[in-house]
Amino acid sequence: MKQGRRAMAAAALVPLAVAVLFSLSSAASPVQWGKLDPHFYDHSCPQAQQIVASIVGKAHYQDPRMAASLLRLHFHDCFVKGCDASLLLDSSGSIVSEKRSNPNKDSARGFEVIDEIKAALEAACPGTVSCADILALAARDSTVMSGGPGWIVPLGRRDARGASVQGSNNDIPAPNNTLPTIITKFKLQGLDIVDLVALLGSHTIGDSRCTSFRQRLYNQTGNGLPDFTLDASAAAALRPRCPRSGGDQNLFFLDPVTPFKFDNQYYKNILAYRGLLSSDEVLLTGSPDTAGLVKLYAANQDIFFQHFAQSMIKMGNISPLTGANGEIRKNCRRVNHN
Repeated sequence: MKQGRRAMAAAALVPLAVAVLFSLSSAASPVQWGKLDPHFYDHSCPQAQQIVASIVGKAHYQDPRMAASLLRLHFHDCFVKGCDASLLLDSSGSIVSEKRSNPNKDSARGFEVIDEIKAALEAACPGTVSCADILALAARDSTVMSGGPGWIVPLGRRDARGASVQGSNNDIPAPNNTLPTIITKFKLQGLDIVDLVALLGSHTIGDSRCTSFRQRLYNQTGNGLPDFTLDASAAAALRPRCPRSGGDQNLFFLDPVTPFKFDNQYYKNILAYRGLLSSDEVLLTGSPDTAGLVKLYAANQDIFFQHFAQSMIKMGNISPLTGANGEIRKNCRRVNHN
């Protein structure tokens, strides 16, 4: 009973935050929603956002890691062919699932939560709410429930009828990419340096596997030496559970200070040379422009929250399928068969 009450309390945060955002939106600077519309389901499925928030709230209470996992699904979906729920498709027929790609294999999770949301929405409003919009809403709700900012989610995306495992392998920034490569991958999506540094702030929650940062502990540049931009005491604390070989799937907090709280501690860690991934720490060491933003966000959480919300809206608007394009899947794991 307590569990149910807490889940409902967590879910109640989201509609409240969204109501405040809607009340302020007329006074705020205009947002570029493109073809999408935050009121898209107001008449066809008015309870859609509450249904999503309720199930995300329950999942968040049962597993505090789930917030970061759902946020990551939206990111990994949008960076491949746009925000079209291609990531959610299982392999079948001619479709090779993006779940098999290097960025997603053994790490992407939360698909069962999306399934539960979709089933509830199909019961309430059959054939109406897309899987792509579910991902966008679940990402926002997960952020709010972890203590982060809320934002109005533009809606009306439709679902892809195919996937691209090659795009997933090539287009999603990797933990060991250089900063110029990461900047290029964001630029290809229409995202700038502010978006890059703000969106990587999602690493304030969640985990990473040993295999994603092992080279920093032992052999960063091929000379047999650890990464000198990783604090020596932090590296020493990581090595027992991330040895030279073995333990690939061992999990480590991306932000060990406040691992389940969406805040600006991530940037403070980077300033202390305690960013876990190489792609985290290069924000400080790789460019004066990104370093300036790291320092700004570390000093001012309100500005970080504002930029993060704006960048999430911008990312959620990458090449959506609208109008007659795509479809509204009945099951997020497979395309419809007419």
